Amino acid sequence: MNNKIIIVAGDPNSINSEIIFKTWKDLDNRIRNNIYLIANFELIHQQFKKLKFKINLFKVKNFIHKKGVNSLKIINIPLKFNNPFNISKSEATKYIAKSLKLAHQLSIDKKIKGFINCPINKRLINKNSKIGITEYLASKCKINDGSEVMLIHNKKLSVVPITTHVDIKDVSKKITTKLIVKKVRTLNKFYKNLFMKKPKIGILGLNPHNAELRMNSEEITKINPAITKLKRDGIIISNLLVSDTAFIYDYKKFDVIVGMYHDQVLSPFKTLFNFDAINITLGLNYTRLSPDHGPAFDLIGKNKSNHLSLFRCVKFFNKLK
Repeated sequence: MNNKIIIVAGDPNSINSEIIFKTWKDLDNRIRNNIYLIANFELIHQQFKKLKFKINLFKVKNFIHKKGVNSLKIINIPLKFNNPFNISKSEATKYIAKSLKLAHQLSIDKKIKGFINCPINKRLINKNSKIGITEYLASKCKINDGSEVMLIHNKKLSVVPITTHVDIKDVSKKITTKLIVKKVRTLNKFYKNLFMKKPKIGILGLNPHNAELRMNSEEITKINPAITKLKRDGIIISNLLVSDTAFIYDYKKFDVIVGMYHDQVLSPFKTLFNFDAINITLGLNYTRLSPDHGPAFDLIGKNKSNHLSLFRCVKFFNKLK
């Protein structure tokens, strides 16, 4: 089990076949032989053909299959299509659901230690795009208290948003002392398990200049009480950092910066590290990784996509115990 690397091919209307190919080409044979792709065999075949990519593909029934040495092994998921880069939304939705269901079930059954999923358009799992794969898989794992954590990781720094796919106008309503405490406890526990060290955590306020610490601000009523509780737990966490300067110098003092909303931490993080990062979901019953970018519809078929994030996912997963 421990050396198998399961990759869910993800959104069929995407750059995923391109980043899979480029990642494969950059890996050594030892790692290649442990990779199993959950995908539609004919789709990958036709997409590679259109992109003029040449890899030996081998259809297998399950991840135990030993044949196909130095071939990209594909566990086939049914999919109906005519144009390999223009799959109907209804077919793509069913395809994604079946792919994730298989990967999730294999993980729950302890047949694999988890999986990597390539980018997926959130509308294929939720028509209103209000949840991402992080929340979707948490629900599958029967985690309904919001304790799951989205960790965006680079070897120099990680970031965590307390709220993930939430509109800015709703962020303040979603933030509570209880939610912050849950998320940071999950972060602390799973970070130690993954990286064998207790993380030094920096935490940001919500408002400009931390609302000058006004008595009715979220900083005073919600975030500071959470920090107090977390310090009592023995968690290494800072006092409030100011968002507009934290990513100049302060971030270098910490392993993880926790922010209150998605773009508060992801925008500066991506400015610093670009595609050299991976998305890790903490708090599930297994390990789940994904590249830290979307399907990139504007780059489909152009052979211009950066595969570094998927490559980092595979290398990271390969080292997991």
